[in-house]
Amino acid sequence: MKLCGLALAVTLAGCAGLPDQRLANEALKRGDTALAERTYRQLADLGYSEAQVGLADIQVETRDPAQLKQAEDTYRAAAQISPRAQARLGRLLASKPNSSEAERKEAQTLLKQAFANGEGNTLIPLAMLYLQYPQSFPEINAQQQVDQWRSAGYPEAGLAQVLLYRTQNSYDQHLDDVEKICKAALASTDICYVELATVYQKRGQADQRTALIDQLKAAYQRGAVPATRVDSVARVLADSSLGQTDEQTAQALLEQVAPNNPGSWVSLAQLLYDFPELGDTDKLLEYIDNGRNTEQPRAELLLGRLYYEGKVVPADAQKAESHLLAAAKAGEISAHYYLGQLYRRGYLGTVEPQKAVDHLLNAARGGQLSADYALAQLFSEGHGIRKDLVNAWVFGQLAQANPSEQSNALVAELDAQLNPAQKAQAQRLLQQERQARGAIGPGPAALALHAVQEPADQGAEDSL
Repeated sequence: MKLCGLALAVTLAGCAGLPDQRLANEALKRGDTALAERTYRQLADLGYSEAQVGLADIQVETRDPAQLKQAEDTYRAAAQISPRAQARLGRLLASKPNSSEAERKEAQTLLKQAFANGEGNTLIPLAMLYLQYPQSFPEINAQQQVDQWRSAGYPEAGLAQVLLYRTQNSYDQHLDDVEKICKAALASTDICYVELATVYQKRGQADQRTALIDQLKAAYQRGAVPATRVDSVARVLADSSLGQTDEQTAQALLEQVAPNNPGSWVSLAQLLYDFPELGDTDKLLEYIDNGRNTEQPRAELLLGRLYYEGKVVPADAQKAESHLLAAAKAGEISAHYYLGQLYRRGYLGTVEPQKAVDHLLNAARGGQLSADYALAQLFSEGHGIRKDLVNAWVFGQLAQANPSEQSNALVAELDAQLNPAQKAQAQRLLQQERQARGAIGPGPAALALHAVQEPADQGAEDSL
């Protein structure tokens, strides 16, 4: 028995009758999360730290609050001996909403330890910590820190710089540097396919974009790039905010990877929603069903939105609520926004102001850029709730992170209605809310981190 245990320390497939971690890794790569989770759990229960990490990775992917808490506990149990678990726990704590001062400091310590032990994807979340919570790290200037990392030649430092550009809304002014960074890192850092596609989309460089897509397809065929990364590039191609879209190429990429990446069924459904000429309603609903059959929360979100809007399918507030609640439970922030609007507007028969506030605030703090304006409207209009001009002003100011003609007009109107005492109170509340969200706000931070974040490793390394 002792010999078997020693063999298992070298290769988890070494003894008959025990689950094979390679089996779990392969199951996860092909999208069979259930089999991967069962196998990881069996090994995790036996105390294998890398299996514990694999199990926690699956829990994180659900984005369910209860599962995230379990993942934190699981990572923590493995972090005593596993640098990989240290990195995962550090990243989880760094991105934790409403984190405590102690959790931020612990995240910094864990990420530094993991980096010293050779773990990748540690400098980017460290930079995010310094950017989002400067009050917790007053001794550190994020840009100077990134400059030092780049001077030291750390490969990840370039992506940390891209993160700074995104977060500080200076990305468009530094397209040349982003291109230089990502061309140099493309062979080892596949997120750079997304960044380069974004650069070429913004510049309108169709030839360079086509060459990049050909390179991406070849890399995917030989297994050098995961299906999730192909999905991300396809979504860049379909994003009209970045420049001229190439929805046909996006569709072809998504159809290629969807059988191996269930989330791409939802991306295809979203593509048909945005570009109806690519397919009919039946095809859109088929894609959504494929996503729901593989338990994709984004599928529930999109279906709930369809019933909420009533454009593609007949409006049905009850069905919208049901699907949106399922998506919200699974961690889809935008679902909270639509739920808040359902309750704010009384689509279910009566205005439910407390539910509206709860969901809209959840959405706003999670980075949904339209939620603050909806909250400002709710408190300024007083439909089903007492008017509160102070709260309306606070959320109106926060809505200016995503300004519009309507939000500008509302802010000006509210500003004129507050007396000096109310204005002072509103300023204090605004400061408190900004601190609760992090100094740079959840929207830009969350979007920037998502844009440059490396995907979690598909379980432990196959060599284990």
